[in-house]
Amino acid sequence: MPLFDQGKPSHARAARFLLAGCCLLPGFAQASFLAGEALDTMADVLALIVLFVVPIGAIVVFWLVHILPEVIAEKKHHPQKGAIKMLCLLSLVFGGMLWPFAWIWAYTKPVGYRIAYGTDKHDDYFQEMVHQVKAGELARDDVARLKGELDDMAAKGGLSAELARVRNELAAMLASTAPTDAKGSGS
Repeated sequence: MPLFDQGKPSHARAARFLLAGCCLLPGFAQASFLAGEALDTMADVLALIVLFVVPIGAIVVFWLVHILPEVIAEKKHHPQKGAIKMLCLLSLVFGGMLWPFAWIWAYTKPVGYRIAYGTDKHDDYFQEMVHQVKAGELARDDVARLKGELDDMAAKGGLSAELARVRNELAAMLASTAPTDAKGSGS
């Protein structure tokens, strides 16, 4: 049995011919599709993009990432969202070193705050809920639960003047809807 079968071309033999053919073609190869003045113009445009657009884009992305904890705290009505916002600003000044702490803080449930003040929501949450009640978007049970939360906060002494006003508005709304519910259930 011969070592190389002359009748059938092998893959190695075909690869050698292909490599030899490629070695004969380097005169036709070009490094760029542009030539002369067009190549210089393209290099200038690329340099301007790298010098101006890329740094501005990097700064914008850096800023957007660093305000994410603040946005999360706003969305979750975190009671310490002001402190989280300040930590985000400090993180921008210190090059992002404090950002992970702001991120973790925004996602944590403020258990200690709830123990101290009776709620784990920011004051804005209650004000937004009153607007929803006025718009008729909340059920009576939700209004009663909201007023109960404010009553618990008042019992602990953690109710601001604004929240006391909100509590009184909720009490008035509950009182005004109570007779209509009683009439409707009696029929």
